[in-house]
Amino acid sequence: MTKEKVTKINKDNPLRSISKAISWRIIASGATFLISFIIFKQYTDKTNNEVLQTASIITGVDVVAKLLLYYLHERVWTNITWGKYWERRARRKYIKKMRKTINNNN
Repeated sequence: MTKEKVTKINKDNPLRSISKAISWRIIASGATFLISFIIFKQYTDKTNNEVLQTASIITGVDVVAKLLLYYLHERVWTNITWGKYWERRARRKYIKKMRKTINNNN
């Protein structure tokens, strides 16, 4: 008598997704600010204060927009089962079933 193992698919919870989004935004927004500052400083005649203000506005808009987009992207991907880690026996069973389906279609 063999017990069939249930396929276990790991999903990230929403709090993990938002934490990942925030930590990434800190890194990416720092890069956006630095790039904006350097470009405006080199290619405009604005003062340091004006360049700082412009780079800050760009970074602020970037943070809000991309944080929201990343979170939505992460939530969509958490519902896609492709590439998730399954229990070994369940994965073998799935592969065997897929091979059988492919062979029946040929």
